[in-house]
Amino acid sequence: MNNKCVLLNAKKMNFDGKLDFSILSSDLTVYDDTTPQQLLERIQNANIIITKEMEVSGEMIHQFPDSVKLICEAGTGYNNIDLDAAKEKKITVCNIPSYSSKRVAHTAIMMILNLSSTIQTQMKMLGNGNHDNFTHNLQVPHVEVNGKTLGVVGAGHIGKNVIKIAQALDMDIMVYTRTPREDHDGIHYVSFDTLLKNSDYISLHCPLTSSTKHMINKDTLSLMKPTAFIINTSRGALIDEKALVEALKNQTIAGAGLDVQEEEPPKEDNPLYQLDNVILTPHMGWKGLETRQRLVSILASNIKAYLEGNPINVVSK
Repeated sequence: MNNKCVLLNAKKMNFDGKLDFSILSSDLTVYDDTTPQQLLERIQNANIIITKEMEVSGEMIHQFPDSVKLICEAGTGYNNIDLDAAKEKKITVCNIPSYSSKRVAHTAIMMILNLSSTIQTQMKMLGNGNHDNFTHNLQVPHVEVNGKTLGVVGAGHIGKNVIKIAQALDMDIMVYTRTPREDHDGIHYVSFDTLLKNSDYISLHCPLTSSTKHMINKDTLSLMKPTAFIINTSRGALIDEKALVEALKNQTIAGAGLDVQEEEPPKEDNPLYQLDNVILTPHMGWKGLETRQRLVSILASNIKAYLEGNPINVVSK
């Protein structure tokens, strides 16, 4: 089986130049970035194409040359690829599960701990030369997380890692999943509404689909405690951003930690940049060096398994 491989947007992963892609294929072409207008020309005669969070529409896939047999999404989420169109073209699509589970979980926990101490406001005060937290006692809320309730939406690899760390911090755990489960090991499985109403922190860990898009919206935000925080390290569009901004400004909820946004990067005039009750990070959960090196290693395993006739991590079944 041929293994001509094209990596279309390497810079998304290799922004610091520290990754070695040579393990992917003996016949590899690497592009830092690729526009939709360049894509079809660059994949001519290719057998395997690799993308990282690039939109690959059905219209585009239908124009792919017949040589393309495998699309590798270099990440866990694959909502950017039209799977139905890939099936019609008999193109296998695989992803990279679990490569960043621990690091993304650490990002979610980091946000919980920082929000509990209003660190974002403290850093802004220091940046403005305001030392009141040192000279006039602490000026911002600072609360314990032990004994608080963490609501986890989605209990896959990342969600389970978040639960493990949160339990070590003596937090109470509620979980909502699509498939009802029995309580175990101190984990209480509840309805979505129950989780929203009773959680002090809510952490989202589910894929972006037509049914999960804007699952956090004006109505669901209104169910949350005014002292509660929402954490999103999954996909930005799980949250209706306009509704969230309104809830944050009106103090419907206490704050948010967002490693992902509906539009990445956010526009310069996005109000999330300015809100004091928000921690905003640049989708960094997967960007640690070790995490990205693990991604490339699993990507190489995906390609090797496919070429040997035993594809793994297939999402286009």
